[in-house]
Amino acid sequence: MSSEKIDKKIFEELNLIKKQLGEIKEHMVDIDSLLTAEEKDLVSRSFENESRGKIIPLKKLEELRL
Repeated sequence: MSSEKIDKKIFEELNLIKKQLGEIKEHMVDIDSLLTAEEKDLVSRSFENESRGKIIPLKKLEELRL
Protein backbone atom coordinates (compact mmCIF):
# COMPACT_ATOMS: atom_id res chain seq x y z
CA MET A 1 0.00 0.00 0.00
CA SER A 2 1.34 3.43 -0.86
CA SER A 3 1.94 6.15 1.67
CA GLU A 4 -0.90 8.25 0.22
CA LYS A 5 -3.38 5.39 0.55
CA ILE A 6 -2.32 4.77 4.14
CA ASP A 7 -2.67 8.46 4.97
CA LYS A 8 -6.09 8.58 3.32
CA LYS A 9 -7.22 5.47 5.22
CA ILE A 10 -6.02 6.91 8.55
CA PHE A 11 -7.80 10.21 7.80
CA GLU A 12 -11.05 8.36 7.00
CA GLU A 13 -10.81 6.31 10.20
CA LEU A 14 -10.15 9.42 12.28
CA ASN A 15 -13.17 11.16 10.75
CA LEU A 16 -15.33 8.12 11.52
CA ILE A 17 -14.09 8.05 15.13
CA LYS A 18 -14.73 11.81 15.45
CA LYS A 19 -18.28 11.38 14.17
CA GLN A 20 -18.96 8.46 16.51
CA LEU A 21 -17.54 10.39 19.47
CA GLY A 22 -19.87 13.30 18.70
CA GLU A 23 -22.85 10.93 18.65
CA ILE A 24 -21.79 9.39 21.97
CA LYS A 25 -21.48 12.84 23.56
CA GLU A 26 -24.99 13.77 22.38
CA HIS A 27 -26.48 10.74 24.12
CA MET A 28 -24.49 10.86 27.35
CA VAL A 29 -26.30 11.54 30.60
CA ASP A 30 -24.98 14.44 32.63
CA ILE A 31 -23.91 12.73 35.86
CA ASP A 32 -24.56 15.95 37.79
CA SER A 33 -28.24 15.73 36.87
CA LEU A 34 -28.70 12.39 38.66
CA LEU A 35 -29.66 12.31 42.32
CA THR A 36 -28.46 9.85 44.93
CA ALA A 37 -31.00 8.19 47.24
CA GLU A 38 -30.00 10.63 49.97
CA GLU A 39 -30.47 13.63 47.69
CA LYS A 40 -33.88 12.37 46.57
CA ASP A 41 -34.91 12.08 50.22
CA LEU A 42 -33.70 15.62 50.92
CA VAL A 43 -35.66 17.01 47.96
CA SER A 44 -38.77 15.12 49.05
CA ARG A 45 -38.49 16.42 52.61
CA SER A 46 -37.91 19.92 51.29
CA PHE A 47 -41.18 19.81 49.33
CA GLU A 48 -42.98 18.48 52.40
CA ASN A 49 -41.56 21.29 54.54
CA GLU A 50 -42.54 23.84 51.92
CA SER A 51 -46.14 22.58 51.82
CA ARG A 52 -46.27 22.79 55.65
CA GLY A 53 -44.95 26.35 55.65
CA LYS A 54 -41.73 25.43 57.44
CA ILE A 55 -39.49 27.03 54.86
CA ILE A 56 -38.56 30.73 54.90
CA PRO A 57 -38.59 32.24 51.39
CA LEU A 58 -35.28 33.65 50.16
CA LYS A 59 -36.76 37.13 49.76
CA LYS A 60 -37.71 37.16 53.44
CA LEU A 61 -34.19 36.10 54.44
CA GLU A 62 -32.73 38.84 52.28
CA GLU A 63 -35.01 41.39 53.93
CA LEU A 64 -33.87 40.23 57.36
CA ARG A 65 -30.22 40.75 56.46
CA LEU A 66 -30.80 44.34 55.31
